Amino acid sequence: MDYRLQLAKRMLFNKRGSLVGAVLAVTIGILVIHVNFVIFQGLFDAIVRDLTDYRFGNLQITDEEDYIDKSDQSLVNWFERIPYVEAATPRLSSTASINITKFGERIEETRVPIVGVDPLRDIRASTVHNTIAEGQFVYSRNSIVLGSNVAQDLGGAKVGDSVKLKIVDRYGQEQLKRFIVTGIAKSPGGQGFDYSVVVHIDTLRDLMDRDGYTGSIMVKLNDPTKATEVKDLFLRTFPNEDFIAETIEEAAEEQLAGFRSGIAMINMIGYFGMMSSAFAIVTIQMMLVNGKTKEIGIMRAIGAKRRDILIIFLFQGIIIGAIGATVGTAAGLGYTIYAKETKMSFNNSLPLEVSIQWDKVIQTALISFSLAIIASLYPSYRATKLLPVEAMRNV
Repeated sequence: MDYRLQLAKRMLFNKRGSLVGAVLAVTIGILVIHVNFVIFQGLFDAIVRDLTDYRFGNLQITDEEDYIDKSDQSLVNWFERIPYVEAATPRLSSTASINITKFGERIEETRVPIVGVDPLRDIRASTVHNTIAEGQFVYSRNSIVLGSNVAQDLGGAKVGDSVKLKIVDRYGQEQLKRFIVTGIAKSPGGQGFDYSVVVHIDTLRDLMDRDGYTGSIMVKLNDPTKATEVKDLFLRTFPNEDFIAETIEEAAEEQLAGFRSGIAMINMIGYFGMMSSAFAIVTIQMMLVNGKTKEIGIMRAIGAKRRDILIIFLFQGIIIGAIGATVGTAAGLGYTIYAKETKMSFNNSLPLEVSIQWDKVIQTALISFSLAIIASLYPSYRATKLLPVEAMRNV
């Protein structure tokens, strides 16, 4: 082993308080990055997960003319012949007014989003049916599922209540229909249909006078990484149609764009925190240099070159960086695994989608290790500027 490395270790470990302080600075910097990533990236991924499961699927098919007039049965069958596709289902959306009479009082909500689903197909392509907190999912043409917020706005509507829906059809005529509430939907984080109502798609088609029309096709893949491949295949198969095929990132771009900017800013703050740990290392290294002036003077007096002194203190930076990066990464991974296993939720509501991204882990460790070495450059340089006589005189 290089004698300069042995000297660096001896000098550093003799000042254990300084070593612990420097390692803690690196560890905390890395841990902050990991905590930020778990919380904010986990929240972002959870929103993407729920938008995928509830609203868009891994691939969403719409039409430039607002409605798809091609048979939804034929489109669903086409998709489900592809090995990557797990299921597909049609959806139709509009807005409606809804009212209920409770204890002789009429309560009305206007401009409520209404979603028409095919119950048998929807339970395979989405997880909306899993958000039913009371009752059951849509099962007949006169049943309706109320979002929890809609039910609350209707005076606390419950399963079994009768509600009346008013919708304007394609010709501008008001259509009325009475429904029985069969379920109340509530989704953590509110990415589901908490502010909407869900009915049978054929019932909505009748009310809108859109028989045979579909608003979108929601496609769920068993391999989400194949979304772009399936999208391109679909568009090549139907080149003369006005279809629009979008992956979840494209379909939910407006909802996700602002959040991406927020994550970038939080990550930047985390890296600034890591840089502050580098300043702590500079301070601690300077204290080590000042505390080892006699040793430096003796080494210079017996023939050690400035390069040797430089290398000794650089080795100290490497040791601090290596230990700090190892401990910090271990602590960060421990926190990540804990969050993943306990299904940590944001604000006791939305369960975070936590994953270990090894490229991010390695990148953070390497950056912190590099910063520790860079932070030791100036103290190392200062140590080389001490002349033997001056160093021993200052003791």
